[in-house]
Amino acid sequence: MVQVNGNYLKLKAGYLFPEIARRVKAFSEANPEAQVIRLGIGDVTEPLPEACRTAMKAAIDEMGTREGFHGYGPEQGYPWLREAIARHDFQSRGCEVSAEEIFISDGSKCDSSNILDILGEGNRIAVTDPVYPVYVDSNVMAGRTGEADGSGRYGGLTYLPITAANGFTAEIPSSKVDLIYLCFPNNPTGAVASREQLKAWVDYARASGALILFDAAYEAFIQDPGLPHSIYEIEGARECAIEFRSFSKNAGFTGTRCALTVVPRGLMGTAADGGTVELWGLWNRRQCTKFNGVSYIVQRGAEAVYSSEGQSQVKALIAFYMENAAIIRRELSAAGIEVYGGEQAPYVWLKTPDGLDSWGFFDHLLQRAHVVGTPGGGFGAAGEGYFRLSAFNSRANVEEAMRRVRAL
Repeated sequence: MVQVNGNYLKLKAGYLFPEIARRVKAFSEANPEAQVIRLGIGDVTEPLPEACRTAMKAAIDEMGTREGFHGYGPEQGYPWLREAIARHDFQSRGCEVSAEEIFISDGSKCDSSNILDILGEGNRIAVTDPVYPVYVDSNVMAGRTGEADGSGRYGGLTYLPITAANGFTAEIPSSKVDLIYLCFPNNPTGAVASREQLKAWVDYARASGALILFDAAYEAFIQDPGLPHSIYEIEGARECAIEFRSFSKNAGFTGTRCALTVVPRGLMGTAADGGTVELWGLWNRRQCTKFNGVSYIVQRGAEAVYSSEGQSQVKALIAFYMENAAIIRRELSAAGIEVYGGEQAPYVWLKTPDGLDSWGFFDHLLQRAHVVGTPGGGFGAAGEGYFRLSAFNSRANVEEAMRRVRAL
């Protein structure tokens, strides 16, 4: 009989979001009349920007001609999209990032997991707590951790608690680590990192030879012009950081799938023989072997994000979701609930009321208000006693959900 990957057996009972779906399904089947409003999973609800739709329709028409047909594209992404990203997202902010260093993919969730393919098994890994579950689970699956303890923390990982007590900012670890996962604006807490805070991390990584995996999937939601959008805005970050970005939330591509990873040329790692190896070449080799690229049609849609029409339409989408976040913050605060986030990110992080634990509050909210959120404990031990609500929904649903919560 074929052997299985035993590392999967170390995973906790279920990935957070499938467990939420299971509970909601069971409730809905038992209460078919209940109108459930979902503010849990961070999936967008508003239509794709018109500029993106128009570009994709034109690309489909191209594909219907012999002259315009495209088969396999470059695994790294088409040059015209990579150049647009480099120019608009990085060079315009003073970041030294070239088109060659940008790799187009079908999701930053995938890339932040797949990056482990090019990194050695002996790295000491640091994650924030609470944390986007994919960072931890992908390391468990790859055999980079020990077993989970009673709180759900895995042996072999260094956990960096982020709570109200420290302003939801991770502190530099006291012991040496080699691989550091940072996500700002943060999922799930909605916290952001200042230029000074990111500089401290870059300085630490450069001094200790560590690599920062920087998830900037929500950078477009930053409202404060003084906050950095990319880790490459920090001097020296090219020597110690890989950055992940996505079109999922800013342009509504959750169902269309397009993202990118930046791997700077000259970013080095250490081989088993003590020599140094450029990570760009390893990631390029990995993508060429294991990935066939994002479709031509989708990449044309992503390119349209950088047109003047696309920029205006994306800006309007972001403003819509951030107004939803403001409504959630306002109504929860009025209900006497302690709230965080929701000002530079589309997530509101709240302290569960009345001493309820995270899953207890989830069930209470679902059963009494028919509203779905995300238990903070599902993001890590330090998330227990907190809860995440997403601003990704229609205005009518957000307002109705808050009316129900206030009624409790």
